[in-house]
Amino acid sequence: MPTEPAIFFDLDGTLTDPKPGITGSIQYALHRLGQPVPSQDELTWCIGPPLRASFVMLLGGEELADRAIELYRERFGDVGLFENAVYPDIAQVLAALRSSPRRMFVATSKPHVFAKRIVAHFGLDGHFDHVFGSELDGTRVNKVELLAYALEETGVDPAQAVMIGDRSHDVVGAKRNGIRAIGVTYGYGTAEELTEAGASHLCASPRAVLDHIHSSLG
Repeated sequence: MPTEPAIFFDLDGTLTDPKPGITGSIQYALHRLGQPVPSQDELTWCIGPPLRASFVMLLGGEELADRAIELYRERFGDVGLFENAVYPDIAQVLAALRSSPRRMFVATSKPHVFAKRIVAHFGLDGHFDHVFGSELDGTRVNKVELLAYALEETGVDPAQAVMIGDRSHDVVGAKRNGIRAIGVTYGYGTAEELTEAGASHLCASPRAVLDHIHSSLG
């Protein structure tokens, strides 16, 4: 029996621009640990990938990574998650996509307790069937595992699905699960990063995402 097409959207760098909140909370954690504090622009590479792995790189090892996560969440949970902005046209694009018979989901490495608050805060929750994210203990922070879990929970046919994201781990997670991946270049990943990871198409704006999905998925 055929299933409805499904679209999985990444959150950070795809639906919203979270730079001030994420980088500011990383700076807070590093400062509290007495570590060197890079500028916000120097920390944009941390937006998108699993956060703990970024702290391991910033701190030069595993020893302080868990404490850094705790300190990050101290600030992010109260302040940082709202230091964020929806990309232009996202609300209109989601509404247009939702008008056709298809299921729509958020799939983010961010803990779902934060992701759901962000999606609701910006009034985007009505467009999505569910928000999939990691657990606070790090479970399903890997996009391969997260999307496998989402497919199992929803019963979506991966051949009828597409993943839209701005970083290589979005593309790799999709491909490993048999999902087609569309890369967006208005976020924090480069065209080269997304192409090398195997994105089937690149979109330079949310409107371009809408146009591509309408032409390729109907």
